[in-house]
Amino acid sequence: QVQLVESGGGLVQPGGSLRLSCAASGSIFSINAMGWYRQAPGKQRELVASIAQSRSTKYADSVKGRFTISRDNAKNTVFLQMNSLKPEDTAAYSCNADGLRFGGSGSIVRFESWGQGTQVTVSS
Repeated sequence: QVQLVESGGGLVQPGGSLRLSCAASGSIFSINAMGWYRQAPGKQRELVASIAQSRSTKYADSVKGRFTISRDNAKNTVFLQMNSLKPEDTAAYSCNADGLRFGGSGSIVRFESWGQGTQVTVSS
C-alpha cells in the first residue's frame, strides 16, 4: 500500500504564507501525478494544483499567481507554497497521488492514495 502524510497547515493572517508538504511512502514503484485538493465547509472538494512526473503543472484559476506546486521525485514528496493567502483559501487541504506500486507475487499494480488532510485557516 501507499500512504500519504501531509504537514504544514495552520492559522495565518490574510496576506501571509504557508507551505504544505506531502510525503508518500510504502511499496512505491513510481508516482505519476501528485496534487492538492481542498474542501471548505459546505462546498465541494476542488483541485487546487497538480504536478505530473514531468513537472508540468495545473492550477485552479483562484490560486494562479499565488500558489506554487513542486515535487521532489527522489523523496516522493510534493509541496504547495501558498502566498498572499485570503480568507477564502480557508479549507481542509488533502494530498493525492497516483501511480504504480508493487503488488503480490512480484506484480506491479496501479494505486491512488489520499492523505488525511491538513487544515488551513486564513483569518485575522
